[in-house]
Amino acid sequence: MEERGHWGSKVEFLLAVAGNVIGLGNVWRFPYLCYKNGGGAFLVPYLVFVVICGVPLFLLETTIGQYTQEGAITCWRKLCPLAEGIGYGGQLILLYSCMTYIIILSWALLYLVFSFSSQLPWSSCNNYWNTEDCVDFSTRNKTFEWTNKTNTTSAAIEFWEHRVLAISGGIEELGSIRWEVLLCLIALWVICYFCIWKGVKSTGKVVYFTATFPYIMLVILLIRGLSLPGALHGVLFYLLPEPSRLTDPQVWMEAGSQIFFSFSVGVGSLAVLGSYNTYNNNCYRDSLYLCLLNCGTSVVAGFAVFSVLGFMANEQDVPISEVAESGPGLAFIAYPQAIAMMPLPQLWSICFFVMFILLGLDTQFVAMEVVMTSFIDMFPTVMRKEGRRERFLLLFCLICFFFQLVMITEGGMYVFQIFDYYACNGSCILFLCVFETLALGWIFGADRLYGIIKDMTGVHANPFFKICWLFLTPLVSLGTFIFSLVEYQPLTYNRWYVYPAWVYVLGWMLASSSIIMVPGWALYKLSSGTGTLRQRFHRQCRPDTDCSLDLKREAELQHIRGEELDCFSTS
Repeated sequence: MEERGHWGSKVEFLLAVAGNVIGLGNVWRFPYLCYKNGGGAFLVPYLVFVVICGVPLFLLETTIGQYTQEGAITCWRKLCPLAEGIGYGGQLILLYSCMTYIIILSWALLYLVFSFSSQLPWSSCNNYWNTEDCVDFSTRNKTFEWTNKTNTTSAAIEFWEHRVLAISGGIEELGSIRWEVLLCLIALWVICYFCIWKGVKSTGKVVYFTATFPYIMLVILLIRGLSLPGALHGVLFYLLPEPSRLTDPQVWMEAGSQIFFSFSVGVGSLAVLGSYNTYNNNCYRDSLYLCLLNCGTSVVAGFAVFSVLGFMANEQDVPISEVAESGPGLAFIAYPQAIAMMPLPQLWSICFFVMFILLGLDTQFVAMEVVMTSFIDMFPTVMRKEGRRERFLLLFCLICFFFQLVMITEGGMYVFQIFDYYACNGSCILFLCVFETLALGWIFGADRLYGIIKDMTGVHANPFFKICWLFLTPLVSLGTFIFSLVEYQPLTYNRWYVYPAWVYVLGWMLASSSIIMVPGWALYKLSSGTGTLRQRFHRQCRPDTDCSLDLKREAELQHIRGEELDCFSTS
């Protein structure tokens, strides 16, 4: 049986976690939420959630992974077997994410290919997919057309909807597969497969490039954006505080949702990445630095985005609120449209989409690695044999690929939105986080967690984390979860297309599929054991006390082996 393995170095762990938590949400979601919810004032609820939920959960999950040296499911067998359903729910959300996230990357790859054209195809209205209502913003003398005509659309919107998506009239009209997107999708699956096919041995080497190069691109785009006319107006619009918005509960809810998304908590990713550390790694210090890096990247990305949007608003002589977008609207319409108005547009388009793809790529293959590790750790004697992992990974990629073919049809955008809005919903992650903190803080024990951190790192964690694990984090997570349900709005596309009723039923089934794992697994374990209900409950809440002893012995053996190797090399 092959060994489970560890990271080749501490740097590999740090880069893998950084690549996982710093993704598309930092670029296309945080800046928009900041401007939409009070500018600089939004940083107040954002930082509150970072301190109360983000950092404590980040540290908690990294700690349990490093302590148990197990995947996101089997780690619960050593901590609190009754809560193993949390692991299953998290992996189901990651499975849905693996099918949707790479679709976004395939669109970006197609844009990158078009960026090598002599003229960017979304910069003009002289193409076969354009309509009579198309407006070209690549030259300033055309801007009057936007203000003097009604029912006009930009060239960037028409390229996105008519050329890339060829979007149909509704989900009932799936149409044919977009073969160009299909080729991009195949290329990305091949890349992801070979990035992780050897486990952390290959993943740890790939992240040296995928986690660092986007920062180079981000700095280049930031410098370019800040040098454009109108950039200062965009930055002020991004950060100008509106203190009155702090009284709006929606602002606080969106700040909380952003934290749970961008910190990758609740789904087991951090536990799996931490499980490849050695037992005595200082995960406490690592978690604090990585959280700081994540927040800092979000803020810096906001400057890069809104400086360019300020330039575009200045060129079109319109308010920034009319060009500011979030999600796909920012990545595939607003930002490409702004790039088309710059000198050397092909260069900046290539920089942007290379950064965009690499930001998403490591998030994608780390999610795949988490699912693979969690499954293999459930069946180690079967799966840790030569060639088994590679074959199972190939099967996993093929299953995801064939299931997502419906998302790259002419009506695929409607299907994509269902999965993105319901299956990968932030409310599901909030629900898992509530029970994660309750299981670990109250059943496993916050004092025990505090002692584990001291035992592994030699550092006394701040007592504030104990207060968070016991009270603040579960209460705030539960409140945010309830508020998200109360404020639920049915899914629409572009605020005009309303889905059929059966779609909403399907959506709620997808959302509840991960949530139901938690009570479902607990009921199964309580009903299938022997003894009285009280005895079964206590047995399922009892942690594996031999876990730390085994890991300590392994750490000591590794230290002895290291000393022996040093002696051998010197002799």
